[in-house]
Amino acid sequence: MSDVWTDGSGYESYVGRWSRRIARAFLHWLAVPAGSTWLDFGCGTGALSQAILADGSPRLVIGCDRSPGYVGYARQHTPDERAEFVVAALPELPRHTDGFDAVVAGLVLNFLPTPAEGVAAMQSRVHKGGTIAAYVWDYADGMQLMRVFWDAAIGLDEGARALDEAVRFPLCHAESLRELFEHLGLSRVVVQPLVVPTVFRDFDDYWTPFLSGQGPAPGYAMSLSSERRARLRDAIRGRLPTSADGTISLTARAWAVKGTAGARA
Repeated sequence: MSDVWTDGSGYESYVGRWSRRIARAFLHWLAVPAGSTWLDFGCGTGALSQAILADGSPRLVIGCDRSPGYVGYARQHTPDERAEFVVAALPELPRHTDGFDAVVAGLVLNFLPTPAEGVAAMQSRVHKGGTIAAYVWDYADGMQLMRVFWDAAIGLDEGARALDEAVRFPLCHAESLRELFEHLGLSRVVVQPLVVPTVFRDFDDYWTPFLSGQGPAPGYAMSLSSERRARLRDAIRGRLPTSADGTISLTARAWAVKGTAGARA
């Protein structure tokens, strides 16, 4: 089953709203100077680019993604003359004449067939001494909204285990990220957990986004028959910590990594 990344609105309701909170925490942690030039690799619907524009005082932000649907969504929702959004796969990442000051990737490295190629491409777009950084969800433990989903799915269907992001993406651990950046020659590599609350109004607010089909878990949900999907929905409902007022309070953790570039690639 292939992951689907086409509908910006569907992605926003599923995980985009939470990735925006992580983006702000990530930006604060990076502490890149004002007036910098940024490349946002795998920009998706624009969460990280918009955080940079709002709080990072950049001179230029270029966001790129291979999904035309997501790039279109980012353009439409980012009315800022300092921003550009382009459709580009890994070999065609945008360049800047003097090299970017910072090249970042939010929630994308684990989806690359070879993450090292992605980080190497990021290195080739930044100037000497520039910042390269990324973050990924902690699917194994810290991204609770997805963890509850997959634990319930595997309880009903052992075949779902192979689709679980915690199994598919061994990169999404602190030491794996550190080793990746250090192996590629980046200096001053630091890894940091970022945690944000994910509070849902009620069960429908949690469950309905899984019907969007955007990404691995929603893709699995929509591959099921109506009967099996209803069983999964009920199993998830029984696992969630629901308050008396119907709200569901979870947290989302991402692992962030940053390093400093050496000689220009």
